[in-house]
Amino acid sequence: MGLRINQNIAAMNAYRNLSITDGQMQKSLEKLSSGYRINRAADDAAGLSISEGLRSQVGGLKVAVRNAQDGISVAQTAEGALNEVTSILQRMRDLSVQAANGGSNDQEAKNAAQKEFGQLNVELDRIGKTTSFGKSKLLDGSFGQAQEIAGTKTTTPSGAGGTFDITEVNGQTLATAITVTVPASAAGASAKDIADSMNTAITSALKGAGQGFTGDEIHVSSDVAADGTGATFKIDGAKEFTLGNDSGVLSGNGLTAAASATKANANSGQFQVGANSGETMNISIGAVSASALGTANLDLGANGGADTAIGAVDAAITSISDQRATLGAYQNRFEHTINNLNVSVENLSASESRIRDTDMASEMVAFTRSQILTQAGTSMLSQANQASQNVLSLLR
Repeated sequence: MGLRINQNIAAMNAYRNLSITDGQMQKSLEKLSSGYRINRAADDAAGLSISEGLRSQVGGLKVAVRNAQDGISVAQTAEGALNEVTSILQRMRDLSVQAANGGSNDQEAKNAAQKEFGQLNVELDRIGKTTSFGKSKLLDGSFGQAQEIAGTKTTTPSGAGGTFDITEVNGQTLATAITVTVPASAAGASAKDIADSMNTAITSALKGAGQGFTGDEIHVSSDVAADGTGATFKIDGAKEFTLGNDSGVLSGNGLTAAASATKANANSGQFQVGANSGETMNISIGAVSASALGTANLDLGANGGADTAIGAVDAAITSISDQRATLGAYQNRFEHTINNLNVSVENLSASESRIRDTDMASEMVAFTRSQILTQAGTSMLSQANQASQNVLSLLR
């Protein structure tokens, strides 16, 4: 073979292989020390893009779980207050039954019962005004009723009920107006009864519109006028409808639109329970007050007042029980949502891990191989450098 000293090809070859092996060993060290298979885009550009998307999804889902847990807390807080409202109404019913026993109760006894009855009404108002979650009031009729509804109008305002059109929901202008038909209300129906009837009609109209509405977007609450001659019905705290009756019986014979008045500090009642836009759940809680429940103007001392009060309080108890059942259903929905989100977090985390995390066993095999090749390459580079020394034997 030829002996040359200017170009040591064997040494150059050994050095090149040693450099490659050393680079591989450094990458293995980085992966083993960080725990990530992808530490920079160059490691796996496509994998990095996919894993970052999965990471964003997992992060959003974890926050959504906390949001849903907050939703449960809100529902539990409201339901706890309504539990006490039920106790108050039960006591009011006891007083009504006691006052109705005219055979043994004189007027003074009835008046005494009315005094406690009145104080219980005051407590109902206090609970409705003060129950809150943070700074959000829960039972004043504003929770879940802050979204604006625009472009409404009324037609056929008569005892047969009425209709109105919805042209905008939550800032979304509808291509075709949704007509809501409010059925006639029975004589003697309470404000809550009429509000429930309107809510049923609104929910049916929204779901039937075929635009993905759940029916929870718009909710009606009621507030009876102080003189008992009518009630104002508020739609999402933005638009008002008034049903009035000169005789004080709410029979739906005066459906008219009043001025727009957005409720201050109203809470949308919307919970983000998904990682993406639009994945929400809405809670709407009706107002709790003596007027809304129909107990404000009851008088146990009046002739026949106790009998009237029994029926009115029964209706109020049913109303609160329905509201509590609804809040219980919300809690169950949130719990199922949390379970579903946690499963998604688990599966997406596993997917992201398969793409991005280091397989420690496999990478350790690669590192050991690179380590051995580095040692061998270093030895061979030394041997290749020594080979040129053979030229000196020709010069002796």
